[in-house]
Amino acid sequence: MKIAIIGTRGVPAMYGGFETCAEEISIGLIQMGHCVTVYCRNENSKGNPKDYKGVNLVYLPHLETKNLGTLSHSLLSFVHAVFQKYDLILAFNVGLAPICIIPKLFGIKIVLNVDGLEWKRKKWGILAKKYFQICEKISGFCVDEIVTDSKAIQQYYIDKYKTPSVYIAYGAHSEGKLNKKILDKYHLKEDEYFLIASRLEPENNADLIIEAFQKVKTNKKLVIAGGANYKSVYVDKLKSIKDPRIIFLGPVYEKGHIESLHLGCFAYIHGNEVGGTNPALLKAMGYGNTILTLDAIYNKEVAQDGALYFNKNIESIKSKIELIISDNHIRKSIANKGYRIAKKSFDWRIVIMRYERLFKIVAQKFD
Repeated sequence: MKIAIIGTRGVPAMYGGFETCAEEISIGLIQMGHCVTVYCRNENSKGNPKDYKGVNLVYLPHLETKNLGTLSHSLLSFVHAVFQKYDLILAFNVGLAPICIIPKLFGIKIVLNVDGLEWKRKKWGILAKKYFQICEKISGFCVDEIVTDSKAIQQYYIDKYKTPSVYIAYGAHSEGKLNKKILDKYHLKEDEYFLIASRLEPENNADLIIEAFQKVKTNKKLVIAGGANYKSVYVDKLKSIKDPRIIFLGPVYEKGHIESLHLGCFAYIHGNEVGGTNPALLKAMGYGNTILTLDAIYNKEVAQDGALYFNKNIESIKSKIELIISDNHIRKSIANKGYRIAKKSFDWRIVIMRYERLFKIVAQKFD
């Protein structure tokens, strides 16, 4: 099949979960014998290379704004795609639902991964939130098939809109080797720091985690790998905190660095409360981290009994941090359970096979 992927910043993955998913799926499909093109934003990868591990890369411009970046780039990508004779397009982000009509009008099959409940993100204003809600409502009419990465999100679409979808979660890698030279670069030592590795959005609750951590009597550090792709007052406020134990690394994209940061950490703290299956949580599970996570339906669906859950308040977070510092048996037990769950239920190879099977069904069903 000739397949295009639209709606991400591009591959190699240099930003978030959509990009990681696009990279894994595109490379996997190439290895299965398909022809795959990923539409990228200009300079996603330095020099705009034309291919990545066999994946064709097409670069198009976009409006550099928080509200219109993805939409403007995807609109141009869809227009370009209709002239390329693709068999199917995989699009990411429910906000693209209205413009998914473009390839459909030209007879191209389209599958949309809607992700989580984007309208709940605090970074969006009233109009943007309303737009995403409208996109949710009409998404089933705009595409040939919807993919939800969480069973809770799948149920949400059924309950609210009577819109069916195919559940396919993200994947996790369950291997890796710690490179202590990478830790040295960040002046870190193995097991001497807690890690957060996700975008610094308000709904990911880094502010609560930091405030709770500051109340814990420990020499361990809290290392935060992540940022925002727009000017953020929230991020500026976080970085103004004066505590030598709190270390902001910013976005970390160098090969092997996030892997070693995970493999070297004492525990991983996950405060995300919006969205479906979160790639950052899965990554931590796959690397065998001890995970402390917010007690939210999406996190519990993924981590099950492979995490220690905290409520959305400072005292709860503080008590869980203190617990694993004081009880090494609990810490290791949680890590082992999470690792086994990731290896059994969230293998990227299985995820890619499910996407390929879906694409074949869509192509045949609607011919």
